[in-house]
Amino acid sequence: MPEAMAGILHLPVRRRLSNRRATLACVVLAAVVLVGIVACGMALQQQAMQTDLAQKNLPPSLAHPFGTDQMGRDMLVRTAAGLATSILVGLVAACASSLIALVLGAVAALGGRAADRAVTWLIDLVMGIPHIVLLILISFALGKGFWGVTIGVALTHWPSLARIMRAEILQCRQSGFVAAARRLGVSRARIAVRHMLPYVLPQLIVGLILMFPHAILHEAAITFLGFGLTPEQPAIGIILSEAMAHLSVGMWWLAVFPGLALIAVVLLFDAVGSGARRMVDPASSQE
Repeated sequence: MPEAMAGILHLPVRRRLSNRRATLACVVLAAVVLVGIVACGMALQQQAMQTDLAQKNLPPSLAHPFGTDQMGRDMLVRTAAGLATSILVGLVAACASSLIALVLGAVAALGGRAADRAVTWLIDLVMGIPHIVLLILISFALGKGFWGVTIGVALTHWPSLARIMRAEILQCRQSGFVAAARRLGVSRARIAVRHMLPYVLPQLIVGLILMFPHAILHEAAITFLGFGLTPEQPAIGIILSEAMAHLSVGMWWLAVFPGLALIAVVLLFDAVGSGARRMVDPASSQE
């Protein structure tokens, strides 16, 4: 009987370990696929711009699984190159935006009432302006292109994460181990580096990962509208924008396959972020 009871008690533990391993495996698999897409897309950048008018407007086939466009360019190659560009924009913008959120959240939580009010006012101001409008204004003011879009995305996606960082740092500031460190005479800088930063780092990483899908979709949106990347750069927004002029003549593959590829990449990022959040969150990590 004691051995049977011990086996029953160990079942939930084994199930939780199995769930954590399955979640970690899904996160790693999705991350590997995304890295592979970026690597292939970067290697195909030059090939994506090569034209062959003898092969133009071909429907999907074994030779061209995604078909070809009006310039004879292989749509599979252009889609891979465009996804790599979009992922790189999202990567740089999300990292910069997360850093802005961390700094402003720390200033609001540790800088006193005046700093807290100033940061809160700035957050409300940015969140009160529609993302797409602010993105277009910033990108257009900076001359569009890769860096114009990247800076625009970085400057518009930090407010929500900044609020989370502020709340997390305030909670850490009121914790017992921080109070004990202060009584022991530990400096504020050391407390921030040794205690507060590790405390908020898991939430920061999860917020960074979950920011990727929004950054990619907004980059594709303003590029589609003509306010993002330049036409000579292979990007999903440009590909979809060019496809709009040819859908009426039955060239459906120009929009369907790149659009599905973009949705797949966004779902992969969402899977990585959701898995990381489940593993970090103490409540859901045991499910």
